[in-house]
Amino acid sequence: MNAGLILIPILLPVAAGACLPLFHFKERKARERYVTAAVLATSLALLFLILNRPEGVITLLPLTEDLSIAFRMDGLSCVFLGLVGFLWPLASCYAFEYIKHEGMDDKFFSFYTMTYGVTVGIAASANLITMYLCYELLTLVTLPLVMHAMNNRAVAAGRKYLAYSIGGAALAFAGIMILYVYGDKSLTFVYGGFVNPAVNGGERDILLAGYLLTFFGFGVKAAVFPFHGWLPSAGVAPTPVTALLHAVAVVKAGVFAIMRSTFYCFGTGLLAGTWAQEAAMIFAMATILFGSAMAWRDLHIKRRLAYSTVSNLSYIVFGVTLMTPAGFTGALCHMIFHGLMKITLFFCAGAVMYKTHREYVTELDGFGAGMPVTFAAFTIASLALTGVPLLPGFISKWSLATAAASTGEPLAFAGVLVLLASAVLTAAYLFTVVVRAYFPGVSFDRAKIADVRDPNWYMCVPLGILCGTMVFLGLCSPLLTNLLAQVAGGLV
Repeated sequence: MNAGLILIPILLPVAAGACLPLFHFKERKARERYVTAAVLATSLALLFLILNRPEGVITLLPLTEDLSIAFRMDGLSCVFLGLVGFLWPLASCYAFEYIKHEGMDDKFFSFYTMTYGVTVGIAASANLITMYLCYELLTLVTLPLVMHAMNNRAVAAGRKYLAYSIGGAALAFAGIMILYVYGDKSLTFVYGGFVNPAVNGGERDILLAGYLLTFFGFGVKAAVFPFHGWLPSAGVAPTPVTALLHAVAVVKAGVFAIMRSTFYCFGTGLLAGTWAQEAAMIFAMATILFGSAMAWRDLHIKRRLAYSTVSNLSYIVFGVTLMTPAGFTGALCHMIFHGLMKITLFFCAGAVMYKTHREYVTELDGFGAGMPVTFAAFTIASLALTGVPLLPGFISKWSLATAAASTGEPLAFAGVLVLLASAVLTAAYLFTVVVRAYFPGVSFDRAKIADVRDPNWYMCVPLGILCGTMVFLGLCSPLLTNLLAQVAGGLV
């Protein structure tokens, strides 16, 4: 199959989003049909390409004799593209209802749709320079979404997001320059890496330092401590935006880029057993504990979920830093499952804020009776994220823990204890919400929730689909984990 077809799901949503304001839609339904057509066409194109993966590379623009803007699809691309292609139509449907009270619909859906194409470009990049350019484009197209309200809080959050992103870009670029000098000058992704693992002396230390530069540079979007600060602040954006920032596009682009640089650029043959691996793993574990503790401490529902994202992203990073196929498999599992679980939780939080304007955990007493669909979905996602068996969170966390224990390394085993501690904190900060919603106490005045109702089908249908998918993947996880193990082993 012609590799040029890869450009369709990249350029289609970018063009559709850029052209949307030109139509000056006067009717909301017309705008919804336009966005739905663009998003569904992109997702269907991705499904076709995943099932009929093109061979070869499509070069869009030569930059130098060695470097080019080029795209191709491999196994890792397909994993990320499958997640993005499934979640984006659901997020768009949810946004149609939510954005009614936000205003500036054309601007919102223009950048929202363009973000889809840029995210696909990151996933389908054939080399590091292409991924880096798309990665920075992602900052530019999501910045107006973070600042959508254009009030003081939104502008401050946007500035912080931009400052962190520019800093991360500088670190990552320095690491890329080291790779360019000491590795393959085309920077083409190769499973196992393109750096000679036998390199010694000062050159080896420079490469290890280069890895940490890319790790922390791309780790900004993955919210690795201490570069996590932008993520809770970005919660001022409309919930459809934060759901994508925290579950699909931006943060998953960060962990995806760390996967690429670890397994497809530097290579585990160079990194495993070095001080660079240990440093990266220590920061991943610290972030897991820090994010979980901050989530327990914060009573604002969206910030609590944001800190939860900080923690869970480093579950994925921890799996990558194990630098084994089993660890990589666990990381891929959690990348997919966390995307499903966290977008569900954010959709639930957004439904509460949209319908009732309550924002704090202490205000949710008795909401389970008034919003049965929303809090049933919240409960299922909470059970899954905590790691209850038969749900997907257990599968990914078990995979990560067993992969860490199997290395026999003391630092990796410490990671198992960190995962256990984080699971306890996860249960605490999520089930506090669930218990308050369903068991408000005998003295609770039900008149306080007289206005509490579930949102309409635009929001409830995505919640139902996501919960059904979580249950299905939890019960049928071997089908997916076996495929991810082949990707992690470089077999597909």
